[in-house]
Amino acid sequence: MNRANLKTLIVFFVLIAGTFTGLKAQTVTLDYYFNREVHDVNGKPVRWHYLWDEKEWSGFMIWGELFKKNGAKLDSLNTRPTLANLKGTSVYIIVDPDTRKESPAPNYIQEEDASQIAAWVKKGGVLVMMANDSVNVELPHFNILAGKFGMHFNSDLQLHVTDDAHFSDGAIDIVNNPVFKTSKRVFLKDVCSISTPANAEVILKSAKTGATIAATVKYGKGTVFAVGDPWLYNEYVNGRLPAEYENDKAASDLAIWLLQQTKNK
Repeated sequence: MNRANLKTLIVFFVLIAGTFTGLKAQTVTLDYYFNREVHDVNGKPVRWHYLWDEKEWSGFMIWGELFKKNGAKLDSLNTRPTLANLKGTSVYIIVDPDTRKESPAPNYIQEEDASQIAAWVKKGGVLVMMANDSVNVELPHFNILAGKFGMHFNSDLQLHVTDDAHFSDGAIDIVNNPVFKTSKRVFLKDVCSISTPANAEVILKSAKTGATIAATVKYGKGTVFAVGDPWLYNEYVNGRLPAEYENDKAASDLAIWLLQQTKNK
């Protein structure tokens, strides 16, 4: 092969590689509709809590950076999720839907919302449902969505931790886990348990009660990951925890696993 032909071949393969790289880019969309808390800052209401660009302990900036590190793009959805609004989204994350205590006019998940999301998952979408203990999350309507996949968030309190002197009360040890492959011990605090269908795979359990804390289930071509707490926000992945707790690794593990599910549909 002469030099001109070799150069042409190299350019061809570079272009093909670039095309496939573009095709692999996935969009991870965070719900800003069912969770849209505000607090007062200098007399003005400001959005906060579980936002991609939120640097404070209450935000998801660190987890978002891990998604981007693995080639994904971040987005948010401020409107009701529909098949049209979710078009182009690979992973859709709903965190801690608002109660009236958190929002004067919360957007509760309705049957139509749940049906639209379920239809999107069935086509190959990856859904993440992050609840909370029942005092701090609106479970009745969240369970309309969970029920589409045979799951139910229970109104209980698991892994109750009174203060920083009792981290071990929220400890979960991990061995041979299909999702959390590098993290060996994680910390979750004040979570609800999840009832799951027979075809679900339990991912995390309370060491004290055996209750399911996180699980995943296949639905059509898609995947659902449910967990009883928003536990991967900045406060618990930024090194504040004792070194034995590897929530930072867990955040990376989950980001990688979720992105992998979108490729396997």
